[in-house]
Formats: sequence, structure tokens, C-alpha cells
Amino acid sequence: MSGGTTALWIFAAMLLMMALRVPIAAAMFIPGAAGYWLMTNDMALLNLLKGSAVARLSVYELSVIPLFLLMGQFSTQGGLSRALFKAAAAFVGHRRGGLAMAAILASAAFGAVCGSSVATCATITQVAYGEMKKGGYHGRLSTAVLATGGTLGILIPPSVPLVVYAILTEQNIAKLFAAAFIPGLLATAGYLIVIAIYCRLRPELAQPSARIEWPARWRALLGVWPLVAIFVLVFGGIYGGLFSPTEGAAVGALGTFATGALAGELGWAGIKRSFLGTAETSAMVFMIFLGADMMNSALALTQMPTLLADWVGHLQVPPFAIVAMILAFYVLLGCVMDELSMLLLTIPVIFPTVMSLDLWGLAAEPKAIWFGILVLMTVGMGMLAPPVGLNVYVVNGMAKDVPMKETYKGVMPFLASDVLRMLLLLCFPVLSVGVLKWL
Repeated sequence: MSGGTTALWIFAAMLLMMALRVPIAAAMFIPGAAGYWLMTNDMALLNLLKGSAVARLSVYELSVIPLFLLMGQFSTQGGLSRALFKAAAAFVGHRRGGLAMAAILASAAFGAVCGSSVATCATITQVAYGEMKKGGYHGRLSTAVLATGGTLGILIPPSVPLVVYAILTEQNIAKLFAAAFIPGLLATAGYLIVIAIYCRLRPELAQPSARIEWPARWRALLGVWPLVAIFVLVFGGIYGGLFSPTEGAAVGALGTFATGALAGELGWAGIKRSFLGTAETSAMVFMIFLGADMMNSALALTQMPTLLADWVGHLQVPPFAIVAMILAFYVLLGCVMDELSMLLLTIPVIFPTVMSLDLWGLAAEPKAIWFGILVLMTVGMGMLAPPVGLNVYVVNGMAKDVPMKETYKGVMPFLASDVLRMLLLLCFPVLSVGVLKWL
């Protein structure tokens, strides 16, 4: 059996196991191990197994993931999300669609200390959905906004998928974070514009809230100063050379813990939930790492990356079109897989192909970072797109009175905004990598 045929059988087995609801880590590990064994022998597989887990889990850079997750957990349990939504609503809530805009702004700000799309989505939904429902907002708009706002949890640094991409491609985490800032702000602005247009065309979906006087606005804004201070400290320290991203994540976790504890919001129960939630999510992430490593080891034996690069190199199409097709493939893959699984499974195969292309005359490092931001944008779209937009499922699990089809109808204008932003970043790499010349 040829290497290409073996690779296809491995992929088919993985997809079948996923369809049977086998956990994604096992769905990658089992076909990968079987394929590796078929192409080698018992001892080769055992030698790989005895060293691969240690080699993966002893990577120092991976420690940044549980630290950023802990930072997000302390922020959630410490009540920072409520303060963010309250401050945003105080300034824009009186406008038509203002509470929806406040939810987007709160999601963007919370994403700056969280790094997880699902965590941002669930946390802001807990805070904002009741207020939007009380304010007379239609369920379609409310749930769509909250699901969409959750994607900002990975678009605005820190971002766990971006850390994973950096480790897989051996890129600088701090530079990837810097390159994600402008695209993240563009996403936030695009979502706000969609809400403004949506509510102008369908005014019955949202009612403006009462205007809040300026003294109350300033008091609400004062409640989020700890978050601003933590953000400046963490990222100012990273880009100022005071500490590494891992050390910055530790400082951020300590800062959010101290903020929640001093505010009286973070008690022993909240601390226990924070550590337990971090442990559960970290375990899931690292198990997916191990499953993907096994799958990619088998695919490497099949020569799939080399075969793919050779096939792409002989295509009579512009490199720009090849990248566009890869991103379209990611959108389709995002309909059935979560973001980390997609990255861990595909980046080792696709990244060498992209790096072999001549794209806008970019050097190796800017090209790798630019492609990473494009992939991050696409992953965010997969969190919303049917049939398995994970953020949509999270929101509808908490807003049970809104049919899921209504939420999917509501997210379509936001997905259109995502496509426009993707085309903008695809055609103008300077929007993401232009910041690198300042670092």
C-alpha cells in the first residue's frame, strides 16, 4: 500500500471515530498508532510511545497554556466580567443595540486576560444574556452576539490557539501576539458595525436602554482599572523585555487572583473552581497534543507533507489562490472539529507547503506569522459556522429559550464580517505583520 493511500485510510478512520463520538484525542491517537505500526513494527511503535509523551510534555513553552487558562479562570471567578459589561453598557447601552455592543466590547476586553473562546463566550453570556433579555432584545440577536463575541477570546491576545501555533511552527509567541492586535481590533470594530446596521434595519430586535449620567459612567469605568493595569503589566513587561510570555502569564494569573481576592469576589470555592477548571482544560489540551503527535508521526512516515508540497508546487495557480483554498478548507474543517485539534492535526502537514510559496515577497518569519493570524481568523469562524459551531452550542446551552436555528440565523451577518476581514488581511499582510518592524 502506498504512503498516500495509507494516509487517506488513517484520515478516514479518524473521521469515522469522530462521527461515533470518540474523544478527539483518542480519534487521532488510535488510527495514528495503527498506521505507524503497519508501516514499521511492534518495537518501533513501542520506542515511539515511550519517548513521545515525555518529549511533548517537557516542552517549557507549553507551560504558558495552563498559566493563561488560570488567569482566565481567576478573572471569571473574580467578577471582572461583570465589571466589564457594566462599564461598556454605561457608555453605549442607551444606543439602539447598545447592550449588544456592550457585550462585544466586554468580550474583547475579557479576551485580553482569558485566551479561550469558549470561556469568554460562557462567561459573558452568564453576565449579559439576562440583561439583554430584560431589555427587550430578541433572542436571535442576543445569542448571536454572545456567540460571536466569544471568538474575540482567541482573536485578541493572549490566545491559546496562537500559542499552540507558535510552538508547532517554532515562531516567537510575543511577535505572534503583537501581530494579532490589529486584526483583533478590526474584528471588534466589524462586529460593532454589524450590530449598528442590523439594529437599524430591524429596530424591533433591540430597544435602547435609559441613558446613564456621566458620574455613574465614570464610576463604572473605575471598576475595570485592575483589568487595564494587569493587561499593561503583562504585555508591557513582555514587549519591554522584563519577562518571557510564560513569566508574563504567571504575573497575569497572580494579578487576577489578587484583584478578585481583594474585591471579595474570589473565595475558597472560587479558587477551587479556578484550579479545577484549569486542570481539566489543560488535561484536555495536552491529551489532544499527544493524539496529534501520534497521528502526525504516522503521516510523516507516509510522506504526506512532502507529497502535498510537491502536488501544490505543480499546480498552475497563483500562490495567493492556494492560500485561499487552504483557508476555505479550514472553514469546512471547523464545522466538525475544535480549534486546537485542527491546528495540531493540520499545521505540521500544511505549514511546510505554505512556507514553500512566494507570497507577497514576504520573508520566512513574517510569512509564518501572517499565515498564523489568517489561520486564527479562520478558526474563529469555525466556532460559529454550522453545523457544529461550538460557541453557538455553548450559548444555546445557557439560553435554552432560544432555538438553535435562530442563533445560526443571527450569526450569518457576523460571519459575513469575518469573510470581509479575512479578505482584507489576505490582500494586505501589513495589517498583521507591519507591527513586527517595531519589535
